[in-house]
Amino acid sequence: MPFRYRLQKVLDFRIKKKEEQLQEVIKAKNEVDRIQGLIDDNNREIAGVIHTMRTTNDYRQMDAYDKYLKHLYVKGEELERQKQEAIEKLEIEKQKLVEREQEVKVLEKHKEKMLDAYKEEQKIIENKTLSEVAVQKYFRLKQERIEEEGED
Repeated sequence: MPFRYRLQKVLDFRIKKKEEQLQEVIKAKNEVDRIQGLIDDNNREIAGVIHTMRTTNDYRQMDAYDKYLKHLYVKGEELERQKQEAIEKLEIEKQKLVEREQEVKVLEKHKEKMLDAYKEEQKIIENKTLSEVAVQKYFRLKQERIEEEGED
């Protein structure tokens, strides 16, 4: 009879949950990367506006440049706040993933112990069967010797 783990469905379910959580971690990481890309774009925009301000000779537009720079700085602060929230969410999702991995490891370890116990049990049964066969063979040979001696 082959080994059959009685909690295999639970183990499969936990593995599925771990994989789903891994996908959530990947999504959270992608969100952090996306926001970081927006921050980088905003910083490049700020650098471009500052460069344009310094190289232009039209001082009538300086007020517009200042307003636009203030807008970009506010946008940058908002993006930084969003990034911090995304990083916090990523850390939470990573912690959940660690918990899911531990749950799976616990059951895998239990499965290994059960498999080892099953193998030991099978060895005992096999040894018992071999022992019974040896005993039967011994008695049969002994019976044959007795019959041979009786014929002589």
